[in-house]
Parts: sequence; structure tokens; C-alpha cells
Amino acid sequence: MKRRSGHLASTVSRVSDLAALRARIDELDRQLVRVVAARLAVCEEVAQLKAGSDTPVIQPQRVRDVVTSRRQWAIDDGVDPDFVEQLVRVLLSETHRIEVAGARPDPAPDKLAASQQRSAIDTVATRIDHVVVAVKDLDRAVDLFSNQLGFHREPLAGGEAPGLAAMTAGGVTVVLVSAEASASIADYLATNDSGVQHIAIEVLNARYARASLEANNAALLTDIVVDEHGHEQFFTVKDPMSGVQIGFISRTGHRVGVSAANVLALFDSL
Repeated sequence: MKRRSGHLASTVSRVSDLAALRARIDELDRQLVRVVAARLAVCEEVAQLKAGSDTPVIQPQRVRDVVTSRRQWAIDDGVDPDFVEQLVRVLLSETHRIEVAGARPDPAPDKLAASQQRSAIDTVATRIDHVVVAVKDLDRAVDLFSNQLGFHREPLAGGEAPGLAAMTAGGVTVVLVSAEASASIADYLATNDSGVQHIAIEVLNARYARASLEANNAALLTDIVVDEHGHEQFFTVKDPMSGVQIGFISRTGHRVGVSAANVLALFDSL
């Protein structure tokens, strides 16, 4: 009886501790929202000052300075700088929207309706992680993205691989793949034209996401594939009507960029 009583007391204590920690998180999030609101209010003042002068809305050097300094602050505080940069870029895009469009109006009716009808995937999907584009001429595609579109070539996680190129601009990554990368990609290009091969969506939990899609009778191509960095990924079947194929990836391991394994996993499955 004593053992059961002790176990019950331990369970109650853990539940109480968890509730207290969640309450702290809620309060910190409340403070975070207040800080964001204060920051946006200052940005509105900046917008008003700019409106009365010839100061351009976008100042690239200022953006570079903000991103660089915040990355350093993150390093100083022991926070992943890539994660902080992602947050900062979201803030910068919102402040730019305020400067161009004015103060934010009340939420649109469609946004209010959507917030009341969250699906399971709605709760775990966070962003587009990367887009994979199959190309017949990798050098020409890299030239287009770098010299005309302003992207820069980012090293692939785990080392470079022939026939693959990750092109990045800010937080946007487009992965170019060609026949040189693998026989499976060569086969794909032999029967498909160049173009978007799949869109990879980052989710909080790949296993939960897959189970949710399976419950909706979604056509799934693969089980979960885990790469050397701990990333979990799975793919849907290419929809014949829309031509859309989706990959879902959970970066549960180290925070590294797109690897050749992530990209080749789907082509190998095909």
C-alpha cells in the first residue's frame, strides 16, 4: 500500500510541476507578445518619419546589420543563431508590411474562421522547409538562381554531392537536382519535364503528422525515413490531378541544412 501511495504522490507532484512550468511558459509568451507589440509600435513611428522624407522603405545594409547583430546576441546567450535569424526575419517582414500598408487592420474573416477549424496538420506544420526542383542542366539553373535571382549556393549538410545544388536567399531554400545525382533522378527526368518535384514542409512531429494523414486516407508513398542527422521525413504520392507531391520533415536532430540524403530519399522511393 505504501508503494502505491508513494507512486501516486510522485505522479501528483510531477503533474503539479508540469502545470507550474506551463504557467511560466504562458507568462513568458505573454511578455514576448507585449515586446513584439511594443517593437511594432516603434516601427510605426519609423514609418511615419520615413513618410515625411525621401528615406527608402527598404535599407539593405540596415537589414544585414540587424540580422548579423541578432545572430551574435543569440550566440552570446547560448541560443541557436539560425533559429533567432528566422524569428528576426519574420519580424522584419511584418515591419516592412506595416511601412508599406499602414497599421494592421482587424483580422480578416477568413483568418478568424480558419483559427476555429484547426486540423491535426494545422497544429504541427510550421513552414516550407525547402522546395526540390528537377533540372536538365544544373549549371544553367545555378547560374539563373545566383546571377539573375540573387540566391547564393549553400553547402549541403554532410558534404557536397554531384548533381545537387542548394540555392538560398534569406530563409528560402531551393534544391536543384539533376540526372548526375543518381540513376533514380535520371529516370525521373526521362519521363518528366524540368520543374518542381516536391515541396517539403517542416512539421513538429513527423510520426504524428503521418498518422494524421493516414487517418484522413491520404495517399502516402513512404514510411518515415530517418537520416544521419536525426531528421525524420516521409512523402505523399504525387497527386495526378494537381501534380503536387509533398514531403514532411521533422528536424528533431541537429539543426543542419538540407542534405543529399533528404533529397535523394524520395527519388529512391520512386
